[in-house]
Order: sequence, then C-alpha cells, then structure tokens
Amino acid sequence: MQIIHTTPRQRQTLLFSATYPEEIKGISDEIQNKPVDIRLETTHSENKIKQVFYEVEKGERTKTLIALLHHYRPQSCVVFCNRKQQAQELADALWQEGFHALALHGDLEQKERDQVLVQFSNKSSSILIATDVAARGIDIKDLQAVVNFELTPDPEIHVHRVGRTGRAGKEGLALSLFIASEAHKVNRIEEYLDTTFKIEKSTSLKLRENFKLSPPMVTLCINGGRKNKVRAGDILGALTANTNLPGKQIGKIDIFDTISYVAIERQIAKQALKILSEGKIKGRKYKVRKLR
Repeated sequence: MQIIHTTPRQRQTLLFSATYPEEIKGISDEIQNKPVDIRLETTHSENKIKQVFYEVEKGERTKTLIALLHHYRPQSCVVFCNRKQQAQELADALWQEGFHALALHGDLEQKERDQVLVQFSNKSSSILIATDVAARGIDIKDLQAVVNFELTPDPEIHVHRVGRTGRAGKEGLALSLFIASEAHKVNRIEEYLDTTFKIEKSTSLKLRENFKLSPPMVTLCINGGRKNKVRAGDILGALTANTNLPGKQIGKIDIFDTISYVAIERQIAKQALKILSEGKIKGRKYKVRKLR
C-alpha cells in the first residue's frame, strides 16, 4: 500500500489475481473506483488432466513418490509440499535415490531461486519440489505431471496446483497422496469440483530395475551477463564457431545481469565445458562451471 500512496491521485489502476478471496477484494475496494470485474470461470478442459489419488500408509509418502516416478516416468514433474523444510528434505532424499531433484522454497536467495528455475525450465532437472508460495506466478511449459506430496487444505489451491499441467491443449497428469486421516480433504476437493476421483492403492505401482530419470540436458554457468554485454548469440558463437559442436544440441540460453546459463545435451556437456573454459566469449575469458 505504500507504493499506492505515492502514486498520483489521477491514475488508472488494474488489478490481476489468479484467485479472488476476501483479502484481494478488500484491496480492490480500497484502491479502485468502480472497477469493471472480468472473471474466467475455467481455463482447463476436465478431460485433459487425469487425476489419480493414492492412499498411503503413514510414513510411506517418500517411498510412494519414488514408486510413482518409476511407474509413470515423467520427464518433467512438479511435486508440491506444504512446508519449505519438507521441500528441501524431500529433494535431498530423491538425490540420494539417484533422481535429479531441485527444491524451490522461501529460504532461497533470489540468485538460487533463478538458478533452480533455469535448470528446470531448460530440462536440466526433471523434478522440481516446491511450496505453493515459492511456485506462485511460475509458468512452466510442457509440464507432464504434478504430484501433491501432501494435500492442501484449500480445494482452490489444489485446483491451481493441478492446473499447471495439461496446458495449451495438451494432456496432463495429476497424482495426489493422502493417508486415511486426510480422506476429508479428498472429499472437500470432490465437492468443490463436483466430481468423484479414482482412488488407487500404492501397491498397484510398478518399480523398474535399474531405473534412472536422467534429464536430457546439463546447465553450464558462465560468470558474465548483461552488465558484461554478453548476449545469447555470443555464447552460441563461442560454442559453435571453429568447433565440431552441433548447434542443434545447444538448448535454452538465459542471460542475467552478472551471470549466464546455457543448456547443453548431456552427451556433449564435457566437450562444451572445455570449449567455453579454454576459449573466449567476445574476446574475453570467463569462468565456466557445470551445475550439478
């Protein structure tokens, strides 16, 4: 509200919100004058997102999540947790099981947050473990699956979690875990959506021998960015000019103020790292490292 109070009295104020609870309405009443209210009731086709709920035993959530990853093999997956400590612990547990998982929560500094999102969006990580607050406003393309590690007590938040998959006319998958004492949360979501969900037992999930959910890309971090006048074309040129590195195996390039990231197909990542470390970008050498 401090920002609003410093703006001119004569102004146009537009308010956009994914949800419209009483708190948001209160803000609108205070800062807007007879605004036009435009709402979209639904943004997802019901048959585009397959929702499956799994009843699990207490203390078996992590084990069941691993079984879900084995069974469904999603190339990109967001796992929602209710608490930031839980998100980090779960990411660490999945790392120990051989999965490339990154955590996104409120304890991360902006630089760390940017790095996590870059790796997930450029396909250098297959699994993003996130809290609702940390994931707010993030638009992830081609997200194959959403997993509710724990059910949220708010059915509206559940809908927003699930709605991150199955976008742009594509099919999506939403998997939710709950224990017997949380059955009332499932009932609330069913009532909110006026539907009945399929409930499965975790014993129906198939584990695969020697299974690895390895992301197809690796991210290289370059210690130079916009303030150094580094552009995406400069990085691409440094990688492909006078080398036998195919341009088609170079993925998304993200430029920040003092740092840049480039996604490289996993099989040529070592070669690309050597080229950038020993070579120059726009005639200047930069420190380059591979993110884990």
